[in-house]
Amino acid sequence: MGLNEDEHDDPMMVRAVEKAFRVLEAFDPLHPRQTLTQLAERAGIDRSAAQRFAHTLLALGYLQKVPGSKTYELAAKSLNMAYRYTRSSLLVQRAHPYLLHLNRSTGETISLTLLDDTDIIYLARYLSANTLDNDVIVGSRLPAYCSAAGLVFLAGLEDARIHDILARSDLRAYTPKTVFDREKIWRRIAETRQRGFAIAEEQVYTNDIALAAPIYLPDGYTTAAAVLAASNLRYNEDTLVRQFVPMMISATRSVTQILA
Repeated sequence: MGLNEDEHDDPMMVRAVEKAFRVLEAFDPLHPRQTLTQLAERAGIDRSAAQRFAHTLLALGYLQKVPGSKTYELAAKSLNMAYRYTRSSLLVQRAHPYLLHLNRSTGETISLTLLDDTDIIYLARYLSANTLDNDVIVGSRLPAYCSAAGLVFLAGLEDARIHDILARSDLRAYTPKTVFDREKIWRRIAETRQRGFAIAEEQVYTNDIALAAPIYLPDGYTTAAAVLAASNLRYNEDTLVRQFVPMMISATRSVTQILA
């Protein structure tokens, strides 16, 4: 949650705003409720500053106190920014009809994702009756190095950028099948570059198999990825590729064209 060296030297950076966001970003699934001392530690500020920021964010409605305790938690108003983003994003709005059609044509769950530092983040989800019982919702994040969408994004980057992302990633196993060895990750990236799409099976969730295809900007860089998620109890890799890759590529090309 810290700034890099260039951002620290930026004379236009408003430090109070930066610290306020650090306080908000201190809350996550592992730290849903925090005392002022905990907030100060996780946000990298002193306790008196944490108290002032917590009071301000409480007054603005972005934090709330947990009844009967000295802890704070995010308030429902914190969802406002996510709502405003999804309703104003040109990418989300223009991709919507194509991904909705893909969802209805395949009968499987379709998602729109972006690369955000070392993770991919879900911008939109189109669910199906076959949706796996996992906790992926809009705003969820998955590691880029082992997710289908992440492999698509990594395949579109220069090698130096990939090295940097992998160096800062927490490479670990989420399931017995997770690929987290660097050499094997590079092989999967090379395969994705060659095929033009990515497949990931049981990399984060058991019984999950996902197919991802890139959405490009006019300059040729990958700006987003569409993901089809299904159960490997119903599909193996060959069946998934044969049945859905043509439709996935058609949909992502259509979105690419409309973004041009």
